Amino acid sequence: MNRTAWGLLRGLPQPVRFLLAGGGAAAVNWLVRFPLSAVMPFLAAVLVAAVIGMLVGFVLYRGFVFPASARPVLLQARDFFLVNLLTSGLVALLALLFVALAVRFGMGTVLAEAVAHAGAIAAGALLNYLGHSLVTFGPRGAGMRAWHRV
Repeated sequence: MNRTAWGLLRGLPQPVRFLLAGGGAAAVNWLVRFPLSAVMPFLAAVLVAAVIGMLVGFVLYRGFVFPASARPVLLQARDFFLVNLLTSGLVALLALLFVALAVRFGMGTVLAEAVAHAGAIAAGALLNYLGHSLVTFGPRGAGMRAWHRV
């Protein structure tokens, strides 16, 4: 990516950068589930895909969305994992609910799983933004104080 494009992206408001970075991580999460589903059950594939998406997300959020965070990287990683653990649980439950509804309404299993997983990832995006902006990459010392409020 050339410097001009990178500068334009860096100049975008933080929520827009979060959506772009999160969209990239979500795309990895969603796409990697397809080959995983070939070798493991749907729920297991959703959870493994979530871990892969989390790793991609941490790198993108830390470097592109919240680069000015003064919190130590190990605390960022810990809180990133905790926020994502909570939202991944929600995403997994929603994916199961959505796939059951889609199949019940006549959608084929493969399409139902793809649509359900995408919808569940989208639903978790708002919670991720709140958690990461307030806890993971928030002001120095914010992580544990924010968790005590939860």
